[in-house]
Amino acid sequence: MTQINADPAELAHFDGLSSRWWDLDGPLRTLHEINPPRVAYVAQRSGGLGGKPTVDVGCGGGILSEALAREGAVVTGIDLSAEALSAARLHLYESGQSVTYEHVSAEAYCEAHAGQFAVVTCLELLEHVPDPASTIKACAALAAPGADLFFSTLSRNPKAYITAVLGAEYVLGLLPRGTHDYARFIRPSELEAYGRAAGLSLQHLSGLGYNPVTRRAHLTRDVSVNYLAHFRKPLPL
Repeated sequence: MTQINADPAELAHFDGLSSRWWDLDGPLRTLHEINPPRVAYVAQRSGGLGGKPTVDVGCGGGILSEALAREGAVVTGIDLSAEALSAARLHLYESGQSVTYEHVSAEAYCEAHAGQFAVVTCLELLEHVPDPASTIKACAALAAPGADLFFSTLSRNPKAYITAVLGAEYVLGLLPRGTHDYARFIRPSELEAYGRAAGLSLQHLSGLGYNPVTRRAHLTRDVSVNYLAHFRKPLPL
């Protein structure tokens, strides 16, 4: 039996926010505001999403999953928060998008779905799980040869702590307090090492900047706080 790679406190935290996932002015509004550049990055780096089987690991309430579906991807979203998945499924009635949601971990899901996806996304999840290397390994297993994989997380350094924890949670109130544990932030070099150990090849890194005044996010070369990473699963020799 696969051991669940999840922190019960983290699951409880996001279960408690389930009724607010799609409130554009609620506690998760920054997830909506950073979503457009994230989707653009995934679409551009993967060469377009039309018709591609895609799995969104740690999909939560479906913000990214629905956006990927709007780009033409055939999306499956997986998550361990039953409450968040309920919010995701309910929102499909409003949006009219087609997404399949599964209440399962990446480690368990890859046992029956290995090599099935051309695109794998795992955004804003790695800093919330006890063993990020296990999640990355599972994502690699889900990916077909030649697939594109995308991860986003926060780098572990003083600037990230000041910006993403003190600033975003305690000063500006952009995120609920307790959303992030600084000790779980992951440096780009560490993420690259996890990916390499899972048989993936790093293709590109991009920072993700956010302006709290305009409430807009943008891609940047600065990967010192929030960043995106594009990996590829090599084709067999």
